[in-house]
Amino acid sequence: MATITAQKSTSAARKSASTTKPSPAKPSTAKTSPPAAAKGIKAPPSTAYKIVDIPEIYRDVIQRYAAPGTFVGASEKESPWVPFGDNAAIRHLAFDVRHNIFSNVLWIKSPGVVGTHKHRGTVVMICLEGSVRYLEYDWVATPGAFIYETPGLTHTLVTDDPKGVKLFGWLQGPLEWYDENGNFVETSDVWWFMNHYESYCREHGIPLNKQLYL
Repeated sequence: MATITAQKSTSAARKSASTTKPSPAKPSTAKTSPPAAAKGIKAPPSTAYKIVDIPEIYRDVIQRYAAPGTFVGASEKESPWVPFGDNAAIRHLAFDVRHNIFSNVLWIKSPGVVGTHKHRGTVVMICLEGSVRYLEYDWVATPGAFIYETPGLTHTLVTDDPKGVKLFGWLQGPLEWYDENGNFVETSDVWWFMNHYESYCREHGIPLNKQLYL
């Protein structure tokens, strides 16, 4: 009899547990703190209109071996426009023979094409005036546009703008030029561009600007 009573009690307890609904959870009233703001540089850190002598533990080494910076002004006396074909000119800005780097402004004076060429190094360009594009891509660069090219790519540069285009370029490594049939024509590297500048200056009695040589 005791066994039957115990079984009934257990069964009733199970039934009660299965029919009892849990109480809904109450939303937390605890206040959460906002995430801490990321700490970054506060620019400019100083507005003092003066040259500041900052600490430098390698000052003597830097003074002995660091290469000075350079500056080339806007005047053509500092760097003339040198013809680059019938419809273009180049204003040379820098030559770095240690790294085969050369910098210039390319000016295509009216709608035209700069022949197909392959890059053997990295090229960075910014469109200054007019517009330009590559036949190989679907974008058009206008003033302020940034162009980055990597080694091994082949391009055909075109401007359809009535006023042509001016492009600032910082180029590393040689360019290989090809004709309309894909035949190799010539390689232009830092030495080619230096000769391009110096030959024109000698022919026109223009002193070489040492600031161009890094």
